[in-house]
Amino acid sequence: MVFIKQVPDTKSKAGVNPDGTIDRARAKRMLNPFDRFALQKAIELKKENGAEVTCVTMGPPKAQEILIDAFDYGADYGILLTDKRLAASDTLATAYALSALAKYVGGVDIMITGLQTTDGDTAQVGPQIAERHNVPQITYCESMKVDNGKVIARRVVEGGHQKLESTLPVLITMANSAAPLAPKRFAEVAAVKEFLHHPEEREKRVKSVNLDDIGADASKAGLVGSPTVVGKTWKLGELGGSCVMYQGRSALDEVNELAEQLQKDDRGIGELING
Repeated sequence: MVFIKQVPDTKSKAGVNPDGTIDRARAKRMLNPFDRFALQKAIELKKENGAEVTCVTMGPPKAQEILIDAFDYGADYGILLTDKRLAASDTLATAYALSALAKYVGGVDIMITGLQTTDGDTAQVGPQIAERHNVPQITYCESMKVDNGKVIARRVVEGGHQKLESTLPVLITMANSAAPLAPKRFAEVAAVKEFLHHPEEREKRVKSVNLDDIGADASKAGLVGSPTVVGKTWKLGELGGSCVMYQGRSALDEVNELAEQLQKDDRGIGELING
């Protein structure tokens, strides 16, 4: 099972709601870049071990777009958890809902997530799901394989790498130094276009569920289940300004040159720092 997320396109202007949350309705959407590494690893495991890849996501109905997109790369099934009561979920509420979804699906040997998301940037949801499932977790995973019912993984640690072995089931978060998502194959894209035109096949492979369907407690999801409070948000300013690059000599030479330039401009260091 691969957890993926539709996030605001980093090149678009999303804006902020009065309550401090991201105005996702205004932003263009894309697959979370970190999740591309997770999807690639799942596709590799499928080819190596004959497994099935189920992609799950949480979001509004339009989030089904990234599930369809995942089929183009080789995913087999997609499940969208969509419910208005999920709006404004923080990481705790999100992990609760996704954990309930995974338990609803059942029979999952390996759960894979991206390291983090570009809109939240916390790297908390994957580990929280593992805790709720009471299964081992391997974070910052760079590469892995399945051998005799065990996962053997190489993870990134400060100053080097660590080799770990885990029994199944297990949750893995993939580092962005892992293998990147391979380009789409024409055969996969053509097959997806074909099944999308057949309602019965589409219903079999793409499913939408809500909190009631998966037996989740609505009081633990969404805004009511989120202890995180956004105290304040503000705009930092427009992009722009000027910059002078100094390179190629010692730090002392650079400082002396900068001091001489400031004297010529009748400015002091304090004035430069304060703009």
